[in-house]
Amino acid sequence: MTQDERWQKRYEEVVGFIEANKRNPSKYVAEERLMVHFLKRGRKMLNAGELAEPRFSQFLELLELCSRYKHINQWK
Repeated sequence: MTQDERWQKRYEEVVGFIEANKRNPSKYVAEERLMVHFLKRGRKMLNAGELAEPRFSQFLELLELCSRYKHINQWK
């Protein structure tokens, strides 16, 4: 499996999780930590300008999906 295939598989896993659960992955749940790491690493690479074009546009779509389900503090 190439690096691009692994990235695409993880991307699809994160998108599927968010759409199925209507929330972002949690760093406190062991099964979801790899997805959190994928998002965190992707944001770092995006800010550093290291994401290549096919991944760049896909990751921006993923961040838009994440922002729709951003956690809102109920105790405001």
